[in-house]
Amino acid sequence: MDQSKKQRLKIEAVKIRQGIIESTYRAKSGHPGGSLSIADLLSYLYFHEMKIDPAEPKKADRDRFVLSKGHAAPALYAALANRGFFPVEDLKTLRKTDSYLQGHPNMNYVPGVDMSTGSLGQGISAAVGFALASKRQGDLFRVYAVLGDGELEEGEVWEAAMFAAAKKLDTLTVFVDNNNLQIDGSLEEVNSPEPIPEKFAAFGFRTIVIDGHDFDQIEVAIEEAKRTKDQPTAVIMKTVKGKDVSYMENQVNWHGAAPKDEQYQIAMNELDAILKALEA
Repeated sequence: MDQSKKQRLKIEAVKIRQGIIESTYRAKSGHPGGSLSIADLLSYLYFHEMKIDPAEPKKADRDRFVLSKGHAAPALYAALANRGFFPVEDLKTLRKTDSYLQGHPNMNYVPGVDMSTGSLGQGISAAVGFALASKRQGDLFRVYAVLGDGELEEGEVWEAAMFAAAKKLDTLTVFVDNNNLQIDGSLEEVNSPEPIPEKFAAFGFRTIVIDGHDFDQIEVAIEEAKRTKDQPTAVIMKTVKGKDVSYMENQVNWHGAAPKDEQYQIAMNELDAILKALEA
């Protein structure tokens, strides 16, 4: 990948992470850990890959994105705001009673949200429906979905996967945020869905494993998915929950807890330092 492009995407990823911390801090609730782990992917999709237009968020041939792990809404909101779908300042209203930015994405109120999500497993089912529609319209658009690794414990995920492969939905790319932590502990402690790559392959997916924080690897995986015909693609992203906030990294207690005053300041100082180094 061109270094200048990579630099720009890294900067956007930091801004997404800043938005995540800002919004969850102001809300005094939310899910920062699993939002921080997908910031790099969202930076690549929203600032480089996807065919979208903030001025026409409902354009018929736009690429679709479905956040199947809907509790990571702070990451999606931050990406959309920084991409120009709505003001960045509105991130501070997350989960407020009169805000359109609620705890899970709502397609009826938030510009740029293609599907309301929150009940785990249902998002990928909607993404499969989008991909079927795209195929029937002559591959009009591509569909991207993000699942949590704990979400793979839902049976509906595998029903959707089976259908996607059976219908040869090659415009569908599923990303698994494989940070190895879910609400109650590690995957091994709760109910491990491993081996994840082998399971998707057995269901008929083209399967790719990458470092989900490496833009070169993200790019290679997406380009490979675009070349793949007659089968959907699953990209298993090895990630760090709480990425780039030192005290949140790999800590399960930050799955669904908001930073307090001192923690907020530490996180923003760390992210500011990363941003300044990138912009130097």
